[in-house]
Amino acid sequence: MTAPWHLRPAGLRDLEALIELENAGFTGDRLSRRSFRRFLQNEHDLLLIAETDGHLAGYSLLLCRQGTSLCRLYSLAVSPQYRGRGLGEVLLRATEQAALERHCSHLRLEVRPDNHAAIRLYRQLGYRQFQLLHDYYEDHADALRFEKRLLYPKHARLPPVPFYAQTTEFTCGPACLMMAMKALNGRLELNRRMELQLWREATTIFMTSGHGGCSPHGLALAAHRRGFEVRLHVSSLGVPFIDGVRDEGKKEVIHLVHEGFLAQLQQEQIAIHDEGLNSSMLEQLLVQGWIPLILISSYRISRSKAPHWVVLSGADDHFFYIHDPDIEWEKDKSSTDNVHVPILRKDFLRMAQFGRQQLQAMVLVRKAVVGSENGFEGD
Repeated sequence: MTAPWHLRPAGLRDLEALIELENAGFTGDRLSRRSFRRFLQNEHDLLLIAETDGHLAGYSLLLCRQGTSLCRLYSLAVSPQYRGRGLGEVLLRATEQAALERHCSHLRLEVRPDNHAAIRLYRQLGYRQFQLLHDYYEDHADALRFEKRLLYPKHARLPPVPFYAQTTEFTCGPACLMMAMKALNGRLELNRRMELQLWREATTIFMTSGHGGCSPHGLALAAHRRGFEVRLHVSSLGVPFIDGVRDEGKKEVIHLVHEGFLAQLQQEQIAIHDEGLNSSMLEQLLVQGWIPLILISSYRISRSKAPHWVVLSGADDHFFYIHDPDIEWEKDKSSTDNVHVPILRKDFLRMAQFGRQQLQAMVLVRKAVVGSENGFEGD
């Protein structure tokens, strides 16, 4: 007989019971007290618990990626004494409904390859495996990455663009360029040396604070030097990012760097296109084999007002998909939250502009004509 499960959002009063269930249900990769407390206090996450006869029988933890249509089932646990009664399916279906209520269309999760019961449940409910992650768990076991599309169940056009996470707070541009180059030339080995070298070539030197980011002009030149075909789209003739810098000396340096980039672009006969971005343009560029690197304002995603580079990794009738190189490790994020991230088309186009100038910038990278080498130059 199925137990009468009572489902509700968890609160801090449930903390001790959750820790007890976690310790009983898992031998490794357990959520800590600190993690549970953080999730319970984060308004963007949902920790849903199932009770019966006043006892905690199980929970599911849903993480929602702000500014996107992506949710992640971070953990699902059923107390050993209540297993085999269908509670896992009840929790999973309730989690899917919660994701829909948060206007999320895609739900992702990871599972151990030897967790056959869970894998069987996921497949029965329409999840599909889309990636294998090596050395993912605490004991170095692999993980299978599954996804279910909760809305508009149509397969997206997702070119095979590999993912690379930036290793500094200021190298999103180089990380994106590395993803594009690797997709076009599988022989490339991506590493920090390459990441920092590309940053040195493309940086504006200064930003609002800290190290300078990479301008679209600098990134285009870096890709061109490595034998790729490039196109550059910038909506403004002004100097990128300079509005956020107050110091006149720093502004002068940024001007000099920008003038140098312009001179090099002219020498290499790389034109700057100034037309604005739109949905049909972006989709057509993907069809033509271009990999777009697009500048966005990260405010909608992270509440940061800094410019940020992402890779446009695919599209369908409703969404654009991005690879976002900035993984928030301290918030229990993983590349699951950053690979092929779905964003409604209209929301992405609003996101793809930065600053008071509403700057739109895009660097397009494609395989060069036959006869050129897609190599990488060292220091």
